[in-house]
Amino acid sequence: MTPTRPWTLAAVFAVCGLAVWLLVRMTFASLPPLPWTAVPWMLVLAITEAFIGRNLRAKIQGRRGGKPLAPMAVARMAALAKASSLGGAAFGGFAAGFLAYTAGSLEKIVPRGDAINAALTLGAAAVLVAAALYLEHCCRAPTPPDEEERGGRPGLERDER
Repeated sequence: MTPTRPWTLAAVFAVCGLAVWLLVRMTFASLPPLPWTAVPWMLVLAITEAFIGRNLRAKIQGRRGGKPLAPMAVARMAALAKASSLGGAAFGGFAAGFLAYTAGSLEKIVPRGDAINAALTLGAAAVLVAAALYLEHCCRAPTPPDEEERGGRPGLERDER
């Protein structure tokens, strides 16, 4: 599994934002108010992933005792991190598209409430993406000591540089 690339997250964000903006533009009058309930759940997930990442990193680096980590458990956490970062980018794009449409009507009560909820959702999605990328970073195996001497790249001898 390769690390999540920022361009992938940006593309998901942009596509979702544009799609929601177009959809809201055509159907805003018939849509129910935007719920705020996604915000606390994304924040809870972000805090949980950051906490898991901190503990996982300490365990991988050997700062915590106990049983060694199973490689499958670390792979599962990496998969969770990758899915959360993509999900956060998608939710952020949805919120950004909704916010882009409602930002022009802030003087009206309903669009203002939707804009506030969209802004809060966008912020929570950004926090989730950051926590997921941190967890993904914490899942990486440390560089073995013999590779650090060679500059961190396997196969590169000291005199070859």
